[in-house]
Amino acid sequence: MTLADYMTVSALLFLIGVFGALTRRNIIGILMSIELMFNAANLNLAAFDRFLHPEGLIGQTLAIFTITVAAAEIVVGLALLLAIYRNTDTTYVEDFHLLKG
Repeated sequence: MTLADYMTVSALLFLIGVFGALTRRNIIGILMSIELMFNAANLNLAAFDRFLHPEGLIGQTLAIFTITVAAAEIVVGLALLLAIYRNTDTTYVEDFHLLKG
């Protein structure tokens, strides 16, 4: 596979993630779409590392760091989701109006 193939797959993953984040009504679907966008970025990091610096591990290390940050983001997002669900009994985004005055 060439770098262009990896970039094409990454772009498709990112676009699917953006489409899912913009069209989903359920917060869990939105969080899954954001994870797809993170995975597209990680694929880019690993692909560029493989093709531009084959003997180095900088891109792979950065991808692992990004995966760790994404996992922490999901944990915080799910904790907020559980707290909101306990108050509103729904997971639909349009029903979240807790911050309105």
